[in-house]
Amino acid sequence: MKILVIGGTGHVGSHLVPILLSQGHEVVIGSRGKKNVPEGSPLHRARFVTCNSGDLHSLASVAQESFDAVVDFPGTAWNVWQVFRDTASHIVACGSLWMLGYPNIAPTPELTQNPCVFEGYEKRYQQIIDMLADSHRHKAAFTSVFPPNICGPGKIPLDTLGGRDIEVHRANMRGEKVYLPEGSEALIGPCDAYDLAVIFALALNNRTAAAGQIFNGGSAYALTSTQFVRTMGHIYGSEIPIEYIPWSTYKNEISPGVGYWWHFYAHMNPDISKARTLLGYEPKYTPEETLLRAVNWMRTEGLL
Repeated sequence: MKILVIGGTGHVGSHLVPILLSQGHEVVIGSRGKKNVPEGSPLHRARFVTCNSGDLHSLASVAQESFDAVVDFPGTAWNVWQVFRDTASHIVACGSLWMLGYPNIAPTPELTQNPCVFEGYEKRYQQIIDMLADSHRHKAAFTSVFPPNICGPGKIPLDTLGGRDIEVHRANMRGEKVYLPEGSEALIGPCDAYDLAVIFALALNNRTAAAGQIFNGGSAYALTSTQFVRTMGHIYGSEIPIEYIPWSTYKNEISPGVGYWWHFYAHMNPDISKARTLLGYEPKYTPEETLLRAVNWMRTEGLL
């Protein structure tokens, strides 16, 4: 197949492109050309086109070339759908487990749980629902993959305050105290970018099974908040003391901002049984392994 991967130089895309190339596909990477691809990277075996997926005119220019499938990583699937739905045979877009809202159950299936509290995700989720409903009217089948917290080499992993701050990781390495909210603990499911790339590749190679579906990506299990902190301590070779404090104090003083404290409030533990059943998906890395891979990458990059 001839596959356009928009965002192919990003965290998951840079894992997906080599997989597709190894399978014999013709891969074209669509990017704004702002990210420097290191010499010797397997991405150079793909062809590059410059495009801004946030701009319909830019996408339309790329669409003058014919593609069998299009992958969208930047969260611009609505634009991609408008431009490619009657020329490509399959469009696969990245979503997020957070789109489903606060989970009523864990592991969480690909079903709306509660209203999404993140405005951008809420809008994109409604667009995904609309594209799924509309896909039977067009040539392209539509599929979306919902990852939890993305981890692994290539990006600073989730830290113990719910962000991706290298200074917090350095504090963990020094064994400084971590505060966690009292009460029942949220499940945190770091998923390796490679494992997410595998789901995208499986969906692309199994169009009939993937058509009209949302698939959760993820590891085989998740960690409690305490286990997450203990894992980081083990990786850094430090004893990280934990102090449990009231939720109001945690949210207002320790980790303000819903994009941070939500990691320690709502489970990020996706049910991956649909991807296993329909696509034959099996994650390669555990949460502990992908966190270690991410930390080793930071060490290699001189960030620690």
